[in-house]
Amino acid sequence: MVELTPEEKKTLITRNLQETLGEDKLNKVLSERDLKIYWGTATTGKPHVAYFVPMSKIADFLKAGCEVTILFADLHAYLDNMKAPWSLLELRTQYYEQVIKAMLSSIGVPLEKLKFVKGSDYQLSKEYTLDVYKLSSVVTQHDAKKAGAEVVKQVEYPLLSGLLYPGLQALDEEYLKVDAQFGGVDQRKIFTFSEKYLPQLGYEKRIHFMNPMVPGLAGGKMSSSEEDSKIDLLDSPANVKKKLKKAFCEPGNIADNGLLSFVKHVLFSLFKEGEGFEVCREAEHGGNVTFLKYEDLEKYYAEDKLHPGDLKATVEKYINRLLDPIRKIFETPALQKLSAAAYPPPAKVKAGAAPAAGADEDAPHRLDIRVGRVIEVARHPDADTLYVLKIDLAEAQPRTIISGLVKFVTEQELDQRLVAVLCNLKPSKMRGILSEGMVLCTSNADHTVVEPIVVPEKAAPGSRLAFEGYSGTPDEQLNPKKKVWEKLSVDLKTNSDGLAVWKDNFLLTPEGEKLSSKLANCAIK
Repeated sequence: MVELTPEEKKTLITRNLQETLGEDKLNKVLSERDLKIYWGTATTGKPHVAYFVPMSKIADFLKAGCEVTILFADLHAYLDNMKAPWSLLELRTQYYEQVIKAMLSSIGVPLEKLKFVKGSDYQLSKEYTLDVYKLSSVVTQHDAKKAGAEVVKQVEYPLLSGLLYPGLQALDEEYLKVDAQFGGVDQRKIFTFSEKYLPQLGYEKRIHFMNPMVPGLAGGKMSSSEEDSKIDLLDSPANVKKKLKKAFCEPGNIADNGLLSFVKHVLFSLFKEGEGFEVCREAEHGGNVTFLKYEDLEKYYAEDKLHPGDLKATVEKYINRLLDPIRKIFETPALQKLSAAAYPPPAKVKAGAAPAAGADEDAPHRLDIRVGRVIEVARHPDADTLYVLKIDLAEAQPRTIISGLVKFVTEQELDQRLVAVLCNLKPSKMRGILSEGMVLCTSNADHTVVEPIVVPEKAAPGSRLAFEGYSGTPDEQLNPKKKVWEKLSVDLKTNSDGLAVWKDNFLLTPEGEKLSSKLANCAIK
């Protein structure tokens, strides 16, 4: 193997990056030894094809002789507005490790040159925890919120966990003993936060490498939570074709084009010497053509010489070539079981089959019930029995919810109280004011006593409540014509111990705590 010069190594390390912070330090390190870099990923949604962008960059780092650490940031996943429930974090971390190793194998990256680390393996140590406290003594709330603005979910009343997130990512650089951190340009504010605050703890400033953000198939950022914007790593060839068919790909338009960005940042960085992007088409449409440089392909497309259908068909061929080895690896029963456990699918029941727990179409997983905190209580101007509540659900804005509790609960008792909110009812106007949900309450038989069900004090606003034995994704909005809520609420009640249940299945917080009421054997509405 030919030994690369420091300049050749730098070219490999920085190619296709949008920005590098600390170039002087990079030059100095490369003149003395190989660079130590880490890339971290929070173990939340399923990795998708856009993950090939950082993977291909990691391949560049390894070609340049760098020591590369991949961090599975499980604690970060939990801190970011609890996108991943604690009970699933270990399973999702295992899934991430298996799928990322499969991706790297797919593009020919030797795994023995990589180090894999789980965040909670060192982030719970005495030394790390003390540094978190030290950092919290010098970081302002303003700086912490600003640092996470592009990465952590932003809400009007942020949880402390989201404010801690940037500090932990900064400390990772010291505890992983690296020279540099690599990430997307959306992490820039966290990187500059790190450069500002690590020296205040006596630690050195690191180098930061930033990839551009690759557009999704629909234009805009490719996201795990937007099904049509991304191709899952385990999608079948038929699904790949279907999603690419819907992809935004305007003739001659090279801006915000997810397909061209993928070709540039993934395929061309992986092509071997003399290999190019080969488009196969009929002679009457121009015949076959191969592009050895991305710039030539982009110019050709901008001049409207390449039809979007031909671009899509060619990208489809290359994506399936990348995904085939991953699909094969995940054919094993053990990995199929891991995938299903880490990302439980919405359960459905086959026609004629007896429904198992959680497999019923009209099961309570369809209800989007979340913890909310009442932050404002006012009387409805046109209805004596109604309150107008402002409830914090860790969303961008508090929700307005109308509740008929005036006769049963005082304003003082409601103010700042944690409540359980049904969030996916169709919003409706009540005496002229739009209500965006319902506070769940217990009621006795003659409706003379009504009170909100009791939420454990440790529960965080925005966290989703689930029924024991049922998993799956709630409906985005319950269809009022199909009477989903009316059917499910028949079995929603408190048991003889005053605990909230659906057909004897407890209603639980993400931490497994039960919800209750002073009223036993009563309906919950």
